[in-house]
Amino acid sequence: MDIQLINIGFGNIVSANRVVAIVSPESAPIKRIITDARDRGQLIDATYGRRTRAVIITDSSHVILSAIQPETVANRFVLNREQPDN
Repeated sequence: MDIQLINIGFGNIVSANRVVAIVSPESAPIKRIITDARDRGQLIDATYGRRTRAVIITDSSHVILSAIQPETVANRFVLNREQPDN
């Protein structure tokens, strides 16, 4: 199994194999997920103090905040999967 890595901004990288969802932080349920992850110690803030634009949820229940748009993260995810192996 290859480890696929996705750049989520500012040089931060996430394992694509562990991503369950990439969502916008605007809705109340997503805000609750962020709060719950913070309380559990499973929130990773990769925004560098900027506005959160994407919330990445992993299969280990970690929640990662990113300052780039969900569409941009998703496009990087798809492009990374389409690249041929060397």
